[in-house]
Amino acid sequence: MLGKLFGKAGETAGERPAANPHALPAKRARRNGIYPLRALGDARVLTLVEAADAGDWDGVKTALAPFDLGRDHQVLDQLADLDGVQDWIGRAVEEDAEHRATALLISGARHVAWGWEARTTARAANVTREQWRAFHERLETADEHLLRAAELRPDWITPWRRLLTSARGTSLGDDVKRARREAALRRDPLDLETHIQWVSQLQPRWGGRPGQAMTYARKAFTRAPEGHRLGCVVAMAHIEDWVESDSPSCLDLPYIQAELRDAAKHSILHPAYQRGPGWQQDFSMFAMALSLASEGVVAPRVFHELDGAYTPWPWEYMAQPEKAYARFRRHA
Repeated sequence: MLGKLFGKAGETAGERPAANPHALPAKRARRNGIYPLRALGDARVLTLVEAADAGDWDGVKTALAPFDLGRDHQVLDQLADLDGVQDWIGRAVEEDAEHRATALLISGARHVAWGWEARTTARAANVTREQWRAFHERLETADEHLLRAAELRPDWITPWRRLLTSARGTSLGDDVKRARREAALRRDPLDLETHIQWVSQLQPRWGGRPGQAMTYARKAFTRAPEGHRLGCVVAMAHIEDWVESDSPSCLDLPYIQAELRDAAKHSILHPAYQRGPGWQQDFSMFAMALSLASEGVVAPRVFHELDGAYTPWPWEYMAQPEKAYARFRRHA
């Protein structure tokens, strides 16, 4: 029945999508059938991550050839979240004039992530003075490098999305934050990651008003063509509302369930949706939102498509992310 309603994700009528020749085999290391997704599930990304982990700048440049790092947020995430990149990327910035923009982008993105690692997820009152110092120093370096990268490559989107995150951490003014958001959206009005960053920025914990983020997400979604991953912004706005709420069942409402079903049908479950590296994260946003809403029609289909692949984000909003994923998957 679901196939008749939604078709197969990534298919056109009567045609199955071609298998991804670069897909990594799933390694089921858990008895519950769940496995952490490695390197966006793509062998080319794994080669990139391994080169970066070894501090091999030439290998990183070679592995980046199939990707557009100035637009592919998820590939950049793989480098930004890799501990140790900060130890060698500075040399590439100083010594490789030809690829300086790429080195600056990687360095800036890594320093944003590294800064938040120093701050930790503790409440502000529980962050030590030394942690605050490291946090701000790393974000200052991130801003410098990202702005230089953006100047060298005016067409790139990814520096501006990262600059939004650093602006939130350093409490820059609202005008600066809006200017950075608009800089990204001028380059791509449908950029999902930029819209998600702004949904987070509009939450009450960052100075927004209740309901403001959801209104923004719905307006952004109206611009999305069928099969575009921007539909995920609706799922993330509901997850953010759940984070802000004191009620764990705040999404368990018929109109929210219907809205999430419609958004999934328009985006990840539409035949025009393209499964690029890391598509599982798009499905995970809907899996979590649909589960929190106790939706029982589309959620099983989404978990079925994931086939046990676990991505830390957005499940890390929960205290025990992987256990929560396993529980919701089991009950879907």
